[in-house]
Amino acid sequence: MCEDRTGPDDFAEHDAALARRGLSRRQFGMMGAAAFAASCTTMDGGMGGADDGAALTEGMVDIATPDGTADAFFVHPAEGRHPAVLLWPDVAGLREAFKVKARKFAQEGYAVLAVNHYYRNARAPILETFSEWRTPEGSAKIEPMRQAINPARTTTDARAFIAWLDAQPAVDTTRGIGTQGYCMGGPYTVRTAAAVPARVRAAASLHGGGLVVDESNSPHRILDQTQAAFLFAIAQNDDAKDPSAKTALREAADAANVPAVVEVYPADHGWTVIDSPAYDAAAANRAVAAILSLYDAL
Repeated sequence: MCEDRTGPDDFAEHDAALARRGLSRRQFGMMGAAAFAASCTTMDGGMGGADDGAALTEGMVDIATPDGTADAFFVHPAEGRHPAVLLWPDVAGLREAFKVKARKFAQEGYAVLAVNHYYRNARAPILETFSEWRTPEGSAKIEPMRQAINPARTTTDARAFIAWLDAQPAVDTTRGIGTQGYCMGGPYTVRTAAAVPARVRAAASLHGGGLVVDESNSPHRILDQTQAAFLFAIAQNDDAKDPSAKTALREAADAANVPAVVEVYPADHGWTVIDSPAYDAAAANRAVAAILSLYDAL
């Protein structure tokens, strides 16, 4: 899983994945930048029109938390009130790839807050692409920021973010809140659902790491503190490394009597993120459909 992939062999694995696609790191970074440019909404005073013609309002915002001021990207349909979604990025942090993802869900009718979970150390973007993290320099830059995050801080952050969302005119507070997280953000969705159980009704973890660990507050052990329905979408190579995790999640969800889909996708870790070398468009679209189905209950 992403949290553990920081050794020399893993950088070689990253390069090998790119080589299978006929790309170098530099070529991949350039490709990602071009994809972002093509995906971005045209902006005019905070208003954007996406390709399908639906108008969005978007921009960076600052949110007060117990530990300081968090920066985040907030995007929602330009008119009306909508159920909120709290989006936790992967290990490389809030960047254009996740703004693209947030816009996609906003186009589906959600008010989406994509947060910089590293705000204690720096404002986003810290890295421009996932490929930067898969270098020794990028990993060294991110590591102390990761170390500054713990379950207690994730919990207080989640409460602050949800309180902020509930104060926004674009958010329909009569509807439940959804949350989705990628890579290290996967377990944050469970902690979010446990932090504000009366508001969070749906949570999706995409190739999440650290969902099942040998600690008393492991995410799978706090499912009984939630009132949400869950999607645990597991990468095939993560499952190969720890096949018992999916069983533990299934058993924990059943014991907590919470609805949960636990599924191994035929794609590798990072398959849902556009600037990841493992990105798989077909499997990513399937995951989006599964998340939207989960959010139908909000």
